[in-house]
Amino acid sequence: MLLALDVGNTNAVFGLFDLNNGKPKVIADWRITTPTDQTVDEFGILLQDLFTLRGLKSDVVTGVAVSSVVPPLDSMLRKACEVYFKAKPLFIEPGVKTGLPILTDNPTEVGADRIVNCVAAYEEFGGPAIVVDMGTATTFDVVSKKGEFLGGAIAPGLGISAGALFSRAARLPRIDIKKPAKVVGTNTVDNLQIGLYYGYIGLVDGILERMIAELGPDTKTIATGGLAKLIAGGSKYIAAVDEMLTLNGLRIIYERSLVRNKRHSS
Repeated sequence: MLLALDVGNTNAVFGLFDLNNGKPKVIADWRITTPTDQTVDEFGILLQDLFTLRGLKSDVVTGVAVSSVVPPLDSMLRKACEVYFKAKPLFIEPGVKTGLPILTDNPTEVGADRIVNCVAAYEEFGGPAIVVDMGTATTFDVVSKKGEFLGGAIAPGLGISAGALFSRAARLPRIDIKKPAKVVGTNTVDNLQIGLYYGYIGLVDGILERMIAELGPDTKTIATGGLAKLIAGGSKYIAAVDEMLTLNGLRIIYERSLVRNKRHSS
């Protein structure tokens, strides 16, 4: 089985895939706070505990694929996988062949998560396509009709935007970000929810509208990330939500690497 790890600045998402029965299947998935201060042993024990809670044993893992945008954690992640799963992890990094040509000014600076998302989006939906990943930052990634990464845009995430507002305005309370019941607020909580929710939808739709105008009306739009469902529900342009997009992208790249290695060995 494959353990796919998507490590972001705020959260880390893991998925366990069964690759042995024809069609890949997700056996289990987890979302935790990114382990910024954990040692190799602490992280390894955490993973084993997560497996145990689902009635799984760590020795079912035969391969690991990692997408990380937190470079200081990479050596810890690598060592934990080697020690606790006896597997050398495949990190999505410069030099790894993903099947996605990157046509940007500096291909090496494109985040691993963005590459992985585009691989999965093109595999599932075709192109041209735009992937909106709503995490710590919100990224807009564009894939051409031929399956090339053309570039995109980066905006502050909704959580960062809300946090900045609350920290700079002492009298504004921290609130739960959700779809408001009305558009004209009659109290402070209403006002904040309306501004954050519809303001962020305006940001997302404003960028998508301009990108679609440039790419063409047949452009597919896919959202992923922790807040994808919330924002997609009010968006005019997001056509699909796939919360497993990044993990599936890791699986696809891992499977391609297995095929490539078999060809080389033969």
